[in-house]
Amino acid sequence: MPRKNDTGTHRNNSAHRRRALRREVPSTVGLLADAGDFAAMCGYGSFGFDRRADYTDYLHHVDGLLRSLAARGIHTTVALFDPDEYAEFCGENGLDPDTSETRTRFTAELAGSGTVLPYTGQPIDELVPLLVDEAVRHATWEYATAVLAGVGRCADCGEDIGRASFDRAADALDRLVAGAGPGHHHFVCSIPTEDEQLVAVLHADSSGDPDLPPRIEGRESLDFVTVLAAGLALGGPGGLVVRSTTEGRRDRVHGWRLDRGRLTALSAAAVFNAYCTDADTGDLVSPEPGVEYCPGYEVDAPGPHH
Repeated sequence: MPRKNDTGTHRNNSAHRRRALRREVPSTVGLLADAGDFAAMCGYGSFGFDRRADYTDYLHHVDGLLRSLAARGIHTTVALFDPDEYAEFCGENGLDPDTSETRTRFTAELAGSGTVLPYTGQPIDELVPLLVDEAVRHATWEYATAVLAGVGRCADCGEDIGRASFDRAADALDRLVAGAGPGHHHFVCSIPTEDEQLVAVLHADSSGDPDLPPRIEGRESLDFVTVLAAGLALGGPGGLVVRSTTEGRRDRVHGWRLDRGRLTALSAAAVFNAYCTDADTGDLVSPEPGVEYCPGYEVDAPGPHH
């Protein structure tokens, strides 16, 4: 029979091992993006906040939870929790939405397929817009991917137009970055479609040395190429601009338009007009000081598919 102190030592060792194992288990925290989503979840009695609660107070408690998990050495991701998607998930799976177990299961699903970001100590007021931006980026990429998958094959040669457009867009991006020269470059591609406006942003830092590849952030290259490819495949209107910043020089802006599946360089005057016109009202706005409006340069060969 074990002595009393042996039993206490065994319990302490077991507790220590459980705590050690807990640090090996990652966590996912579902985050509501705005006060409207928070109010929707307050309709569930088991949620922990009622309708009198304030969204700011909710964010304060989420921030405390994230900091607590980080202090314990637990890797944590934050997932965007959408109440409408949650209700749909519960309906499809026959689950009671008014339980913490169901919310936990939905959050776990988000960790594998939804919009998530790793928590690295970001202030909560920065984390929310970052997560929303990531959700928009992911939705844009999914839509553009669906466009490429559904555009079909060329009636003349049978080639997959989506795949060919993606290859052309990737080549065009290489030439866009190379033509911009050394410096930091901010690219924006905008493609109007029947359902929504697709916008992709890419940042690239180039040394100007052809033997050194440019530095591009994360998934931006894939997202940008996919959106540009969708514009090429659809053959409709669209636009692309790059603003380049190089030490010792004025910022430079170049522009292109998409027309009938071709990325065509704009003149300096057209770039100036595009940059100095209010997109909502059409009114002229003052040119930005210290910026040089430049013509686009050749980046795309005509595509064979129409």
